[in-house]
Amino acid sequence: MSEGEARRRPDWRAWFAPRGRRTGMWAFVLNRITGLLLLAYVFVHLAVLSVLFQGPAGYDRLVRWMSSWPFLLFDVALVAVLLVHGLNGVRLVFVGLGAGSHRQREWFWAAMAAAAAVFAYTTYLILAPAWR
Repeated sequence: MSEGEARRRPDWRAWFAPRGRRTGMWAFVLNRITGLLLLAYVFVHLAVLSVLFQGPAGYDRLVRWMSSWPFLLFDVALVAVLLVHGLNGVRLVFVGLGAGSHRQREWFWAAMAAAAAVFAYTTYLILAPAWR
């Protein structure tokens, strides 16, 4: 190996290449992305709640805003992120303990199926009152 080859940096775009990735890798990436989204949500949540320092008028504006369609759709997206991150995390605990580590693909898709079922129900609960 020449000196130039040894100093060559790895291409960062290879990390995003989908070929050759297994389900466990995609589950790992999905868990990291949803974790970052939840971290961003914490800061948004605190910023929104700071409106409550404005007294009753601020509270009334906040309630009106929280019952608007854009906010309800944000809630639906938040539920999806919470479910995917939470159920994938439970799957990772079981795999880490050695329970089913040879069946990561099945565990992952079972967790995502459960997330989809709970997501469908909670989406109905969040959006149904707004349709009336």
